[in-house]
Amino acid sequence: MIQGVLSNRIRALRFEHGEMSQGELGQRIGVTRQTIAAIEAGKYSPSLEAAFRIAHVFGVSLGEVFQWDATGG
Repeated sequence: MIQGVLSNRIRALRFEHGEMSQGELGQRIGVTRQTIAAIEAGKYSPSLEAAFRIAHVFGVSLGEVFQWDATGG
């Protein structure tokens, strides 16, 4: 199994978009604030659908939100 690290720019993107709260982003994509907090912290990987929804909210590509490092760090 390939181990790796999924990182993201959600926090930076929220602040670039009018200091959007975690709760507001969660509402816009259909998840809880706690889920957004866990995704931001790297403690939870979103479903593919949620990842695309997040990118759509910010008007950017998936690769501009999430980065995958297959080397693990």
